[in-house]
Amino acid sequence: MVVLEARDADICEVPLVDPDRVRRVTASLTDERTASELADTFAALADATRLRIIEALSLEEMCVCDLSAALRLSQSATSHQLRILRNLRLVKHRRAGRLVYYSLDDDHIRGLFAQGLDHVREGRRR
Repeated sequence: MVVLEARDADICEVPLVDPDRVRRVTASLTDERTASELADTFAALADATRLRIIEALSLEEMCVCDLSAALRLSQSATSHQLRILRNLRLVKHRRAGRLVYYSLDDDHIRGLFAQGLDHVREGRRR
Protein backbone atom coordinates (compact mmCIF):
# COMPACT_ATOMS: atom_id res chain seq x y z
CA MET A 1 0.00 0.00 0.00
CA VAL A 2 1.31 3.43 -0.96
CA VAL A 3 0.81 6.18 1.60
CA LEU A 4 0.55 9.63 0.06
CA GLU A 5 1.83 12.68 1.83
CA ALA A 6 -0.73 15.42 2.44
CA ARG A 7 0.58 17.57 -0.40
CA ASP A 8 0.20 14.65 -2.84
CA ALA A 9 -3.20 13.43 -1.64
CA ASP A 10 -5.08 15.51 -4.22
CA ILE A 11 -3.15 14.15 -7.20
CA CYS A 12 -3.80 10.85 -8.94
CA GLU A 13 -0.83 8.51 -8.92
CA VAL A 14 -1.92 7.11 -12.27
CA PRO A 15 -3.19 9.70 -14.78
CA LEU A 16 -6.22 7.81 -16.09
CA VAL A 17 -9.34 9.51 -17.43
CA ASP A 18 -12.68 7.68 -17.50
CA PRO A 19 -14.33 9.19 -20.62
CA ASP A 20 -17.80 7.87 -19.75
CA ARG A 21 -17.68 9.44 -16.30
CA VAL A 22 -16.37 12.73 -17.71
CA ARG A 23 -19.13 12.74 -20.36
CA ARG A 24 -21.88 12.09 -17.75
CA VAL A 25 -20.64 14.81 -15.44
CA THR A 26 -20.02 17.31 -18.25
CA ALA A 27 -23.57 16.81 -19.53
CA SER A 28 -24.94 17.67 -16.07
CA LEU A 29 -22.73 20.64 -15.20
CA THR A 30 -24.36 24.02 -14.71
CA ASP A 31 -23.63 26.53 -17.47
CA GLU A 32 -21.00 29.17 -16.75
CA ARG A 33 -23.44 32.09 -16.52
CA THR A 34 -25.60 30.32 -13.94
CA ALA A 35 -22.50 29.22 -12.02
CA SER A 36 -21.31 32.83 -11.97
CA GLU A 37 -24.67 34.04 -10.64
CA LEU A 38 -24.57 31.35 -7.96
CA ALA A 39 -21.04 32.42 -7.02
CA ASP A 40 -22.31 36.00 -6.66
CA THR A 41 -25.04 34.75 -4.34
CA PHE A 42 -22.57 32.88 -2.16
CA ALA A 43 -20.21 35.87 -2.20
CA ALA A 44 -23.03 38.02 -0.84
CA LEU A 45 -23.64 35.43 1.87
CA ALA A 46 -19.94 35.49 2.77
CA ASP A 47 -20.43 38.78 4.63
CA ALA A 48 -21.42 38.53 8.33
CA THR A 49 -23.50 41.73 8.24
CA ARG A 50 -25.52 40.53 5.26
CA LEU A 51 -26.02 37.16 6.94
CA ARG A 52 -27.36 38.88 10.03
CA ILE A 53 -29.75 40.88 7.84
CA ILE A 54 -30.92 37.67 6.18
CA GLU A 55 -31.40 36.03 9.56
CA ALA A 56 -33.43 38.97 10.85
CA LEU A 57 -35.57 39.00 7.71
CA SER A 58 -36.08 35.25 7.98
CA LEU A 59 -37.84 35.96 11.26
CA GLU A 60 -39.94 38.93 10.21
CA GLU A 61 -40.43 41.59 7.55
CA MET A 62 -38.72 44.80 8.69
CA CYS A 63 -38.20 48.40 7.66
CA VAL A 64 -34.69 49.87 7.49
CA CYS A 65 -35.12 51.73 10.79
CA ASP A 66 -36.11 48.60 12.72
CA LEU A 67 -33.48 46.47 11.00
CA SER A 68 -30.78 49.04 11.78
CA ALA A 69 -31.80 49.14 15.43
CA ALA A 70 -31.96 45.35 15.74
CA LEU A 71 -28.51 44.89 14.21
CA ARG A 72 -26.98 48.03 15.75
CA LEU A 73 -25.98 49.41 12.37
CA SER A 74 -26.38 52.85 10.90
CA GLN A 75 -29.30 53.26 8.53
CA SER A 76 -26.83 54.13 5.79
CA ALA A 77 -24.85 50.90 6.30
CA THR A 78 -28.06 48.88 6.47
CA SER A 79 -29.39 50.46 3.28
CA HIS A 80 -26.11 49.78 1.50
CA GLN A 81 -26.21 46.09 2.43
CA LEU A 82 -29.90 45.81 1.54
CA ARG A 83 -29.16 47.27 -1.89
CA ILE A 84 -26.58 44.54 -2.52
CA LEU A 85 -28.99 41.85 -1.35
CA ARG A 86 -31.85 43.30 -3.40
CA ASN A 87 -29.72 43.49 -6.58
CA LEU A 88 -28.95 39.79 -6.18
CA ARG A 89 -32.65 39.03 -5.61
CA LEU A 90 -32.01 37.76 -2.09
CA VAL A 91 -34.37 40.29 -0.52
CA LYS A 92 -37.37 42.18 -1.85
CA HIS A 93 -39.11 45.32 -0.67
CA ARG A 94 -42.59 46.74 -0.55
CA ARG A 95 -43.66 50.30 0.07
CA ALA A 96 -46.31 51.12 2.67
CA GLY A 97 -46.84 54.86 2.48
CA ARG A 98 -43.54 56.44 3.42
CA LEU A 99 -42.07 53.23 4.83
CA VAL A 100 -40.25 50.54 2.91
CA TYR A 101 -40.39 47.00 4.29
CA TYR A 102 -37.90 44.30 3.41
CA SER A 103 -38.33 40.54 3.41
CA LEU A 104 -36.53 37.55 1.96
CA ASP A 105 -37.15 37.10 -1.74
CA ASP A 106 -38.30 33.49 -1.30
CA ASP A 107 -37.99 30.40 0.88
CA HIS A 108 -34.83 29.28 -0.94
CA ILE A 109 -32.90 32.06 0.81
CA ARG A 110 -34.28 31.02 4.20
CA GLY A 111 -33.24 27.43 3.40
CA LEU A 112 -29.71 28.42 2.35
CA PHE A 113 -29.25 30.33 5.60
CA ALA A 114 -30.75 27.56 7.74
CA GLN A 115 -28.64 24.83 6.12
CA GLY A 116 -25.46 26.87 6.46
CA LEU A 117 -26.22 27.59 10.11
CA ASP A 118 -26.95 23.90 10.77
CA HIS A 119 -23.64 22.98 9.12
CA VAL A 120 -21.68 25.43 11.32
CA ARG A 121 -23.44 24.34 14.50
CA GLU A 122 -22.95 20.65 13.68
CA GLY A 123 -19.23 21.23 13.18
CA ARG A 124 -18.99 22.76 16.64
CA ARG A 125 -20.44 19.62 18.25
CA ARG A 126 -17.74 17.35 16.82
